[in-house]
Amino acid sequence: MNARGGSLSREVRRERAVPPRPGVPGGGLLVVGDVVTDVVARHRGPLAAGTDTAAAVRTLPGGAGANVACWAAYRGCADIRLLGRVGADSAAWHERELTAAGVRPRLVIDPKAPTATVICLVDTAASAERTFLTDSGASLRLGPGDWSDALLDGVRRLHLSGYLFFSGSGRALVAVAVAAARARGVPVSVDPASAGFLALLGVDRFLELVEGVDVLLPNRAEACLLTGLPDPVDAAAKLSRHVPLVVTKQGADGALVAHSGAVRSRVPAAPADPLDTTGAGDAFTGAFLAALLAGAEAEQAAAEGCGAGALAVGRVGGRPPSPSL
Repeated sequence: MNARGGSLSREVRRERAVPPRPGVPGGGLLVVGDVVTDVVARHRGPLAAGTDTAAAVRTLPGGAGANVACWAAYRGCADIRLLGRVGADSAAWHERELTAAGVRPRLVIDPKAPTATVICLVDTAASAERTFLTDSGASLRLGPGDWSDALLDGVRRLHLSGYLFFSGSGRALVAVAVAAARARGVPVSVDPASAGFLALLGVDRFLELVEGVDVLLPNRAEACLLTGLPDPVDAAAKLSRHVPLVVTKQGADGALVAHSGAVRSRVPAAPADPLDTTGAGDAFTGAFLAALLAGAEAEQAAAEGCGAGALAVGRVGGRPPSPSL
């Protein structure tokens, strides 16, 4: 849907990599968030300032919101939709990539801003740690004018990418979308997305903005930042007094599931051979939400998330394998 006239979106039927399980609940998942062009540069060791550093460089589709949608489709969500904003420069490419992944994109073409671009610097040492340089471009301009309550028709869960919270128009969209979802009884999840941007926004402001959200999916750094507590178990417990269900992603340490002010389970990580950690948290979130929609309890959904995260770190970029693989 393009509120400014015209739409790239079209619906196609295709097989999913993991078909929905029969006899369990289903329903649509709507993701609202960022669509990004990732330029992934994989280098070994420290960057050489003032001269060349050898690297393997690839341009790939990405974005936290788009990645979550693709992983949810890959893990069996039969109806996954994405609302995002892109520039005309790469809109057709992003639509093709999303559609091929089993996502029904609703891409608003921004007349003034290019598609968001992120430079992902990935150290190919054992940790495969990454550093992002972010130009938010058109995604920063996603706002209430791009929303329609009809987007929630047939939707059983709404997921909001945390990058929405870091612009004025995005925060206004969050308020509209959460209110519309609550009016229909649709649960809402949020992935905070970036500890760096959270620190700039302010913890109190973010917690105020997620009032009414049902599920929060921070990573360890984000959970500790949001609570001021150094221990992720304590942080998850404290956050679950603010949001009903908190699932803290801990990478190689698995995940914590907390509700009602206490950590209720610790989910171990799946074995992984890290190549690139870009998008691992998005993979967790997408698989977790797909599992919830299929009727799983939070602990089982977190285990599904850990499995997807392990798969993600063994690949370059933030998207799942092609459904045909």
